[in-house]
Amino acid sequence: MMAGALLAAGQARRFGADKRQARLPDGRTLLEASAEAFIGRLGPLALVLPEDDAFGLELCGRLGLQPLACRLNRGGIGHSLACAAAWALGLPGCRGLVLGLADMPAVRPHTVSQVAAALAHGQLVLPCYQGRAGHPRGLPADCLPGLLDSRGDAGARDILDWNGALRLELDDPGVLLDIDQPEDLTKLV
Repeated sequence: MMAGALLAAGQARRFGADKRQARLPDGRTLLEASAEAFIGRLGPLALVLPEDDAFGLELCGRLGLQPLACRLNRGGIGHSLACAAAWALGLPGCRGLVLGLADMPAVRPHTVSQVAAALAHGQLVLPCYQGRAGHPRGLPADCLPGLLDSRGDAGARDILDWNGALRLELDDPGVLLDIDQPEDLTKLV
């Protein structure tokens, strides 16, 4: 079984507001669109959220996602990563984790399925578009303990050795498109 987790507990400093609630041209929120690519493609699916996040909790309830409150989310993405790794390690039979970012609403559902299928080979998986690595990334269960002490702004790309990763070339430019600033939303039209 492959689990999935989306990191959605960031501060969105460059965006200037809670970008997860930004509306896309189709009316969905940024977070909703990012999560929907994962639904039905994996085993359990979790959303790493700030504590007391009413917006995130409502979305989890509506979409059937497992909310994971990250108490130290203001300390950087490393804390969210550690929270997701601990959750996945606690799932019986979990062979790996497809790790996504909540500000990437253009990732195609088929991409999530392909990353999960490639993860079955037991090595790190890097989805690529035209040779450039993106997200979501596949992490086999045996590398998850190394993420439990993640702190600060160190993400999985900083902690794990991606040199031996399976580079999965996909026809999905969405693996590279993240929304950091309001003007990035125009790239989704």
